[in-house]
Amino acid sequence: MNLETTYLGLKLKNPLIISSSGLTRSLENIIKFEKLGASAIVIKSLFEEQIKQKINSVISLDSENTYSQADDYIRAYTEDHEVGEYLEYISLAKRNINIPVIASINCISATEWTSFTKKIEDAGADAIELNIFVLPSDPDKNAENYEKIYFDIVENVRKHTKLPVAIKLSWYFSGLANMIRKLSWTGINGVVLFNRFYSPDINIHQLDIKPSDIYSTPDEIYNSLRWVAILSDIVECDISASTGIHDGEGAIKQLLAGAKTVQICSTLYKHGFQRISEILSDIEKWMKEKNYNSIDEFRGKMSMRKIQNPAVLNRVQFMKHYAGIE
Repeated sequence: MNLETTYLGLKLKNPLIISSSGLTRSLENIIKFEKLGASAIVIKSLFEEQIKQKINSVISLDSENTYSQADDYIRAYTEDHEVGEYLEYISLAKRNINIPVIASINCISATEWTSFTKKIEDAGADAIELNIFVLPSDPDKNAENYEKIYFDIVENVRKHTKLPVAIKLSWYFSGLANMIRKLSWTGINGVVLFNRFYSPDINIHQLDIKPSDIYSTPDEIYNSLRWVAILSDIVECDISASTGIHDGEGAIKQLLAGAKTVQICSTLYKHGFQRISEILSDIEKWMKEKNYNSIDEFRGKMSMRKIQNPAVLNRVQFMKHYAGIE
């Protein structure tokens, strides 16, 4: 079967990308990922705070994002994860694997750190993924205040690099479809739906805050699946599906909804690296059963492009399947 696709202007041998995590921080791992069939690697994210520390910014004086209580932790983290080492790792990865290497930056503001993207380009990265999530928790800020941050980040990054840019987003927008379509007009090359972020839980015995589930589950696919199907035909950039894709069936669903690529992570932690070849094998078997010779023959076949108002369909389906449940 022909599994080739394109993403961010890059030609890929198949739609399966390994997303950013601690797993992609290891050269040994990414070499294995390529051998098992992965088409691209998103390396472990560099945090905006690390870059700011490197260029001697005083984080606690940043009026928009105050981290006074976290300064010590950020400095300690930066010492253990040097920005220079990140650039060296990009170059090292490019010398050792033949598939695209996508850098990742976890960011929350459009400050001076954006100039660092030129160094990422010089190090040899094939693209940049901006993992942006600004928690809309300030009651004195409206939706426009928060949305502007995303557009400012894109604008500033675009000033410093010619690399293809993807934005990894959450669904925390009052007008998600409108927001992503407007972002696609800025000239970005792709969006990743959706990012996974810290979710708090409470330890009732120790009376402190702890993280909830770190890894995704297959049930979480349905949120991204809905929005990939809605957006794949109305945005002017590629869509990569993320979160909840744990097997070949999940990958096929996202491709049918219109995704150009799918990104996996949690399933590798839970089931091992061999999951990569298993997913690709499942896609090929399904394509053979359905008499599809290429990804392009079925991508988007189950998107909502023929539905003028997807909200109406979702409303009807809700009534159909839940109205009778007592």
